Amino acid sequence: MKVTDRWHSDRLGQELTVARWGTYGKPVLLFPTAGGDAEEAERRRMIDCVQPLIDAGRAKVYSCDSIAGRAMAEQVGTPEHRLALFNAFHDAVASEVIPAIHSDCGGPLRVVTAGASIGAFNALAMVCRYPHLVDAAVCMSGTYAIEKFIGGRFTEDLYYSSPLHFLPGLEGPALDELRRRMVILASGSGRWEDVGESWAVGNLLGSKGIPNRVDDWGTAYDHDWPTWWEMLPLYLDDLLP
Repeated sequence: MKVTDRWHSDRLGQELTVARWGTYGKPVLLFPTAGGDAEEAERRRMIDCVQPLIDAGRAKVYSCDSIAGRAMAEQVGTPEHRLALFNAFHDAVASEVIPAIHSDCGGPLRVVTAGASIGAFNALAMVCRYPHLVDAAVCMSGTYAIEKFIGGRFTEDLYYSSPLHFLPGLEGPALDELRRRMVILASGSGRWEDVGESWAVGNLLGSKGIPNRVDDWGTAYDHDWPTWWEMLPLYLDDLLP
């Protein structure tokens, strides 16, 4: 059974929708692709693929609108505005969406983040920025250097939004906590894929002592939903209790 909730986010200046599938289990926050909304995972059959984990009470899956990704895809406003929206989006997820998940689950459980394409970027950013809220990230066919799609000048919002930029300088307690998390970077090598993006992130994480693994699924796997249908249930089965 699907449950949806919607509220106005002052951080984003617009409405934000969150959908949920399942009743019990570890909370999994699934980020849509660039232009997707909270129900994209259902329309694109991703929920069907993880339904056995939901039915077994191992996963309670949530998804929210891709506010910043949609603005990037549709080139809304200036590049600076779109970068600021990514920073605000991560803040809204940490300050609004995850607390709503905690309320729904009856306690402050750390979530597993997951996503494909720009959803992988958001899944990675959330575990790296907020390791106290996130246990692990499943990043599929990730696009991690978002500035190449946005353009404009380098801004503080880009620095804080992008793990490729802020991780090299991360030290202290935040890094110590992140070293107790896990990041999975999975990609095909087929059409529209660039596994080099995953290796770049994996090498950076490794240099900071952050547990991660890069899986190249090979040339038979394209940057498309059938690839992610296979990936997500496999990795969640490994990560979930």
